[in-house]
Amino acid sequence: MLAQDVKNWFENHPEVETVFACVCDLNGTLRGKRIPVEQAEKAIVGGIRMPLSVVSVDIWGEDIENSALVFETGDSDGVCEFTGRDLLPINWTARPSAMAMLWMHKEDGTPFVADPRRALDAVVQRYAAMGLTPVVATELEFYLVDPSGDQPRAPHSPVSGKRLDSDGVLSLDELQHFDAFLNDVYEACAEQDIPADAAISENGAGQFEINLLHVNDPLKAADDAVLFKRLVRGVARKHGFAATFMAKPFGARAGSGFHVHFSLLDENGDNVFDNGGEEGSDIMLSAVAGLLATMQQNSLTFAPHENSYRRLMPGAHAPTGVAWGYENRTAAIRIPGGNHKARRIEHRVAGADANPYLVLTSILGGALHGIENKMQPPAPITGDAYRQKLTHLPLDWASAIEAFAVGSHVPEIFSEQLQTLLVECKAQELKRFSRYVTDFEYHSYLEIV
Repeated sequence: MLAQDVKNWFENHPEVETVFACVCDLNGTLRGKRIPVEQAEKAIVGGIRMPLSVVSVDIWGEDIENSALVFETGDSDGVCEFTGRDLLPINWTARPSAMAMLWMHKEDGTPFVADPRRALDAVVQRYAAMGLTPVVATELEFYLVDPSGDQPRAPHSPVSGKRLDSDGVLSLDELQHFDAFLNDVYEACAEQDIPADAAISENGAGQFEINLLHVNDPLKAADDAVLFKRLVRGVARKHGFAATFMAKPFGARAGSGFHVHFSLLDENGDNVFDNGGEEGSDIMLSAVAGLLATMQQNSLTFAPHENSYRRLMPGAHAPTGVAWGYENRTAAIRIPGGNHKARRIEHRVAGADANPYLVLTSILGGALHGIENKMQPPAPITGDAYRQKLTHLPLDWASAIEAFAVGSHVPEIFSEQLQTLLVECKAQELKRFSRYVTDFEYHSYLEIV
């Protein structure tokens, strides 16, 4: 997008008064500056600067204690570079505004490798060097909730006025009751070039899933997912709801996942996972093997928060074992059926609370590990994976942090700096969570033990 393009964009959007110039941090949160439209060109030509440490703050937006990035460098600035995506109109704020998507490089012009978008780009470039292009589609689940109390509750139906109280899986009534909200979501997606596809009512009361169509640009796919989450939360507020992508906002209801489908195209545009049959090609099997080999070590990117592990508890209908299978939704890695020309891998581990850039980096990096080493997976499982004795993913946050910190495959996928910063960020969050005593603990123990 050139300076003249920016001027043309604002001529076509005269209602826009403000631009939010944003980068994405390790938690998947957009952080940045609000600037007047008169300075919008500054964001496009690299005139916006922010501390490099902004990408590594914790979930509360606080610096990591004793971080080398802060104290050894004097908390130095980085340069925010325009990603090339058009300015994005926002219509759910009090006044019309726009967003500029940025990523960071250092003062000397080299990419800042701890920026999560840079991490994904590095893996994509490795595929490009092999003449391969990942094609990625995502599925994101979320809950609409009533924001009026201290604890989230299922929303009231805009049609009946009654609070939802049952799991309405694939309910057409629930979709129609929230028709106005969904219409605005689709309209906003269209304005931001987010390829929203089918919407379904999921397993929980007020839970929905919207699929984003496949694109042959993993960076755009991750951008789309990050923008979609922010968009849904904004549109929900406009309609009097709150939207949450927490992995498990309700202990007794279904969790929210972030499923990723991907295949690989060669330089002729052919799907290299397709061998004309149901079993898939050797390169697909190698990709599966790499995903299984790296899954435990990378679990922190799929389940990055304390709440994430409530979704990954055994029996909670989310993958907890390292396994794969054909047309098997109980497995962590599923090979969907259908036309062999669309042969692909579905990765089902990540929660909706995860950072899409880190999720796609882990998945594509893990698959690349298997492809480069010509690995072969174990036999696919059949039947209920939840009832089989399988190698477990880390079952708690602390174990996942440790696995990512010492994992031998992690440096093959992520830079040492990003690995260190994510571990420090999550360790700081874990320490803070461990200091809080819950209401349930008081209820259970206060006058009993």
